[in-house]
Amino acid sequence: MKTKAYLTEQEAQQLLDFAVNYAKQKNWNVSIAIADDSGCLLAMKRLDGAAPMTANLAVEKARCSALSRIPTQVLESLIQQGQIGFVTMQSFSGMLEGGEPILYEGQLVGAFGVSGVKSYEDAEIAQVAIAQFLALHA
Repeated sequence: MKTKAYLTEQEAQQLLDFAVNYAKQKNWNVSIAIADDSGCLLAMKRLDGAAPMTANLAVEKARCSALSRIPTQVLESLIQQGQIGFVTMQSFSGMLEGGEPILYEGQLVGAFGVSGVKSYEDAEIAQVAIAQFLALHA
């Protein structure tokens, strides 16, 4: 049998803390979600001033990235390039930039979803938090 890494409750909170701290440094009012490798929500926070709709978008972006195992920006780009079949998938939403997979030693252990600022800034928050987390667990 193969051994699989996974995010613990403490590690999910650590990732969330890294993202929250970075967003606050930038004065970005966002919602941040962390899902496990199956897309189930592990941790979530809507910062003061973040629009209510960002909470759902963050969760959907995290879920989408976990299930697809790729950054959601890739899917958004495919749709923008005319592959609109993706938008007909009723069970799959969150195909907007801001969802980032969390890879540990080559294994998907979860995904981030961030919503509330420009999409590339949403992704930046997740990327910075993931880099800090991986540096700590190297």
